[in-house]
Amino acid sequence: MPPSSVPTPPPPGRKKNPDAPAELGGPAATQREEPQDHALGRSQGGFGTKAHLICDSHGILLAIELTAGQRHETQGFEGVNRRARRPRRAGRPTWPQQEAGDKGYSYAGVRDWLKRRHIEPVIPTRKDQPRQEDFDKASYRRRNIIERAIGWFKWCRALATRFDKLAVNYVALWIVANIQYLLRTYPKALGIQLSETT
Repeated sequence: MPPSSVPTPPPPGRKKNPDAPAELGGPAATQREEPQDHALGRSQGGFGTKAHLICDSHGILLAIELTAGQRHETQGFEGVNRRARRPRRAGRPTWPQQEAGDKGYSYAGVRDWLKRRHIEPVIPTRKDQPRQEDFDKASYRRRNIIERAIGWFKWCRALATRFDKLAVNYVALWIVANIQYLLRTYPKALGIQLSETT
């Protein structure tokens, strides 16, 4: 009888990689290990995940960071910003000139982190804080760009309702959805031809 070309399965009761933690590979900006809590937690809205996103002025998603549902917005702020940081090149800034966020990011730690990197914070103050007289309202109005991008991503059912247990798999879905968004939104700039059904 000739040898079979089908690989033999592992013996029953044995995992493929018992000690290897789940991780997402790829470039350094996307690599991450699975968090202990799988970025799942209970908040007022129920059991879920908080996705912290950064996009550019065209609505292109640059970075994503996941935290458990009960975590505050500021817990994912530094991580998502470090992932969105551009590599150093001569004549090109590493950080943007401004960064906008909602009132959930209006904390001294966030503002100090931005100022240390020479980024102007465009974050409105909360009710319990003194009003900022030099607040850039025109730049803040452009924050709707990320809201529109999130609106598009919510059409992806697997992103709007998380089905994956592992956070690294959920981040991978965000990356795939971002690629699909780029292909649909900028086909000419990317030099591709899409069919009518795509």
